[in-house]
Amino acid sequence: MADGSASASLPSVSLHHQYHRDAIKSSVRNTAANRRREQALAIGKERREALMRAKRVCRAPLSGSDEAAAEDGDMVIDEGKADLEARTTQAVEELKSALSSQGKGAQKRKTELLRALRRLLSQSEVPPVDAAIKAGAVPLLVQYLSFGSSDEQLLEAAWCLTNIAAGEPEETKSLLPALPLLIAHLGEKSSTLVAEQCAWAIGNVAGEGAELRSTLLAQGALWPLARLMLSNKGSTARTAAWALSNLIKGPDSKAANELIGIDGVLNAITRNLEKADEELATEVAWVVVYLSALSEKATSLIVRSSVPQLLIGRLLASENLQLLIPVSSSFSPSQFLTCAYSQFQIFP
Repeated sequence: MADGSASASLPSVSLHHQYHRDAIKSSVRNTAANRRREQALAIGKERREALMRAKRVCRAPLSGSDEAAAEDGDMVIDEGKADLEARTTQAVEELKSALSSQGKGAQKRKTELLRALRRLLSQSEVPPVDAAIKAGAVPLLVQYLSFGSSDEQLLEAAWCLTNIAAGEPEETKSLLPALPLLIAHLGEKSSTLVAEQCAWAIGNVAGEGAELRSTLLAQGALWPLARLMLSNKGSTARTAAWALSNLIKGPDSKAANELIGIDGVLNAITRNLEKADEELATEVAWVVVYLSALSEKATSLIVRSSVPQLLIGRLLASENLQLLIPVSSSFSPSQFLTCAYSQFQIFP
């Protein structure tokens, strides 16, 4: 009887355990589904915000500049809009007066005045770009950007133009007279810091729209930007990659086809994705997104390289949404499965 009772009770115990396991599985599935849903919503929000980040105000000194450590705690101007605009107009007028000055101390004075204007255009939540333009800042800054000026002067002038370009569409378009010099300073005759700042300004202009992208491409911005992405300096490569992603984003595929054909570009993409720097990997991944979306030639070369595997590695290892957005957009699901199986053997 005892054996019979025990054996008779086994089915109920087994059913209880099965129910318990099914409940756990269901809970796990629901948790995973909720997590995926939350991540999808977060990525969607980040994607929308990424569209708004096509233009960027430069608020802090570039890494490596003399002021990189000097201005950390002095980045907010707490004053009314009218006062800020008045100070900006005055700063431009003082720059006009100093332009033709010569002699001992003249260069230092010009740099100080440029720095004062740059701070006004950098430290406010809403920079007084319109006031600067109305006071005649752009043609004046073009003159200060001339070759032969000191690196400090060139850097400050380019920084001012960068933040003017980050303004409203018409404010960005006001930089048209400055584009030839900004592009020229991407070359090897300029210091790395000056070239990087000019790349940032060009990235802002390119982020405004197809018309200005076409102008930049016609004036030869693509090749020197590509050369800067080959830089061993992380911030320079990162800024150049961001500017390039803005420059090639279409709708015309010509720029993407031209970029992938430049010697060293695919190697630079690979090398920069291999580095631990997530900000650099993010900008390079956006370049891959636009290359693969616009150019069949680029897609073919990228798929046959180690880039998909490197992107998948980033996707599996990172929780940084700003990086996951371009990485997850860089290849199709079938490419993901193929590369993940061959490289990581994560599927049975």
